[in-house]
Amino acid sequence: MAAATPSSYSVTIRLHTSPDYAVVGRVATVLAEQGGIVTAIDIADSRHDRLTVDVTCSGINVDHTDGLVEAVESVDGVTVHKVSDRTFLLHLGGKIQVRSKVALKTRDDLSMAYTPGVGRVSAAIAKNPEDARRLTIKGNTVAVVTDGSAVLGLGNIGPEAAMPVMEGKAALFKQFADIDAWPICLASQDTDEIVRAVEMIAPGFGGINLEDIAAPRCFEIERRLRKSLDIPVFHDDQHGTAIVVLAALRNALRVVGKQLEESHVVVSGGGAAGSAIVTLLLAAGAKDVTVFDREGLLSRDDDSLSSDKQKLAARTNPRKLRGDLPDGLQEADVFIGVSAPNILKAEWIRDHMAKDPIVFALANPDPEIDPAEAAQYAKVVASGRSDYPNQINNVLAFPGVFRGLLDANAENVTTDMLIRAADAIAGVVTDEEINPSYIIPSVFHSEVADAVAVAISGEGKSTTGTPTGPIKVGSRSTAAPVDDTGILPRVR
Repeated sequence: MAAATPSSYSVTIRLHTSPDYAVVGRVATVLAEQGGIVTAIDIADSRHDRLTVDVTCSGINVDHTDGLVEAVESVDGVTVHKVSDRTFLLHLGGKIQVRSKVALKTRDDLSMAYTPGVGRVSAAIAKNPEDARRLTIKGNTVAVVTDGSAVLGLGNIGPEAAMPVMEGKAALFKQFADIDAWPICLASQDTDEIVRAVEMIAPGFGGINLEDIAAPRCFEIERRLRKSLDIPVFHDDQHGTAIVVLAALRNALRVVGKQLEESHVVVSGGGAAGSAIVTLLLAAGAKDVTVFDREGLLSRDDDSLSSDKQKLAARTNPRKLRGDLPDGLQEADVFIGVSAPNILKAEWIRDHMAKDPIVFALANPDPEIDPAEAAQYAKVVASGRSDYPNQINNVLAFPGVFRGLLDANAENVTTDMLIRAADAIAGVVTDEEINPSYIIPSVFHSEVADAVAVAISGEGKSTTGTPTGPIKVGSRSTAAPVDDTGILPRVR
């Protein structure tokens, strides 16, 4: 059996054995023979007649990890006491929390942080509402909003089931951009209700990140909120994906020596991500983009398309190609998939696409083609998977995007900002580093979030996450930031 790679399918098996350390060695051997990766063996308890041993190992999937446990149970002298799924353990009690940034140890502390002192600050904000960005958490807080209708590859699973994903998104905001984000999981899939709910909570946030809302509802929600709110609204499934795809494509084209303006690009998938990718590619200079969806190749002369697909077709397929995916791939330089698993055949890359083809198979959890198969004929291959090179991951974009938006006190998100963000990500990969297996930086690359934030805001990253705009007190204001002692300049 093929060995597992480190994954979320990791278990800790607590077992009891006789006080014979050779038994532990036999357990490790059996797990390796079954394709498991043993990452830790710990003696939890030792007695004169028994050892309690915790064996932590990774499997390929649930069935594989179940088989690993059965294999351990088959070892003579071993009794499996308990099995803990480490991914579920990590989520116990949730992954995020709220902590006070100020000390509350004395009556004096309390009188300033809460009543009566807080009343003065509230009164000042009432006179000058824009000061809320500086005097409250608003200037560094993002709402991660979902209705649970399109969660990862799981589909319409509802707001409660979406919460672990939104918590994870909030944790990423904090880790990569020092932004305080909070999951808002709405118990409605009615467009009007969602829009109104977000409008009502908006005063407490500096930005709105829409997440895992199904198309076409997500388009209208984003459009209406951008029109009604004075804080930036960003649908990560659309625009975050588009930013990272454009960044990766910029560098993939560098590898093969082609220009975006001269390349024939085929996008498989006309939903939220696909539409946003097409829009950004066209804005960045692409001239020849064709979209493939359930209806086949979208063409402007096809009157049977829905209104959303007609709008997409009107901006694409200048050659008016019709038919299935192989028809669109004729002499195509680039394939970008955000659609469904196993729809692209390796021989189509070989027989139909242009010289040195680029293949981005981004469907999750299963891509349009196995990256290893695609690599037989494609010059550059990218996917959404972490176990292959060139992972297209939205975390490269959204933390830096919001860091820049918050730092700039931005009220909206523009296409120009998205292009600048993509170029910033692409630029992190130097000429010395770039090659077919490295067109996009790691999500842990220390320069990415800063580079994106600067590209978005046009300024440096705020190291505290605190806006530096003017504070108004009464009828006067000062643009002075907090001084080195942490005390605001006094304003009479």
